[in-house]
Amino acid sequence: MKILFIIGCALISVLGVVPNNTWAGEIDSLVCFKSQRTLILFSNGVEFKKYKVSLGKHPKGPKEKEKDEKTPEGKYIINDKAEGSNTKFHKNLGINYPNAADKAQNRTGGDIKVHGLGPKYAKWGKLHRLRDWTDGCIAVTNDEIEEIYSLVKINTPIHIYP
Repeated sequence: MKILFIIGCALISVLGVVPNNTWAGEIDSLVCFKSQRTLILFSNGVEFKKYKVSLGKHPKGPKEKEKDEKTPEGKYIINDKAEGSNTKFHKNLGINYPNAADKAQNRTGGDIKVHGLGPKYAKWGKLHRLRDWTDGCIAVTNDEIEEIYSLVKINTPIHIYP
């Protein structure tokens, strides 16, 4: 019985979304903790909702260059929104990587997003979280990106921590 309980808790941890239904206005920031594989939306400085995420295939350390498969670390803004034929994923929010601080450290690359799943992988749903698989983006399910996309405006800050 103890083993089943531990397995159940592990599955909830991997597959679960932890909602906080206290709405305090509009989303004013996003925070991603890479080590915890979480993306948190804040409204008026209060945690509104938390999502489990997948990251770049090599998530430790900041992104240094294009194709290193790392998710950046730092303070950014959501600078774009795309859906439909404008994205290979369900929907996405663009992140302004590299920003001025990254460029000062000769970090290169771009096209970093918070995105859903592409048509080929949509059927996996929450199971995509079982491993890190992106080229450096922050991935959520299609249902989750629908919600995030509707709540987050362009120029919203996003902080990505190790």
